[in-house]
Amino acid sequence: MHQGSCLCGAVRFAVNAAPKGPSICHCGQCRKQSGHLWASAYVAMADLSISGMVKWYAASATAKRGFCPKCGAFLFWKAHAEDTISFALGALDGPTGITLEKHIFVADKGDYYDIADGLPQKD
Repeated sequence: MHQGSCLCGAVRFAVNAAPKGPSICHCGQCRKQSGHLWASAYVAMADLSISGMVKWYAASATAKRGFCPKCGAFLFWKAHAEDTISFALGALDGPTGITLEKHIFVADKGDYYDIADGLPQKD
């Protein structure tokens, strides 16, 4: 359905099901790793295929973050206790047809910007 890659192309992925929960995360970890905020959606692990080497960072006791070891692109977020995986919407190739549904962790957002798109916001 959708294909994507990191900046240098060393990591490619294919999403083989309709993405769920497209959102923008404003948590401190996403802001620090991406430099601002992170737009993602998720699918079942079985519905995402990855080619190339992904480096995983244990961001917390409950989740890990996947990135390209060559260019550093932050591509994936995976909770240890779930059978789903989130992927970066910005890494998808071409038009996606995906529409954002919400903003999450807005209580942690930076003070240098406003959220003004009218989408639901969850603390």
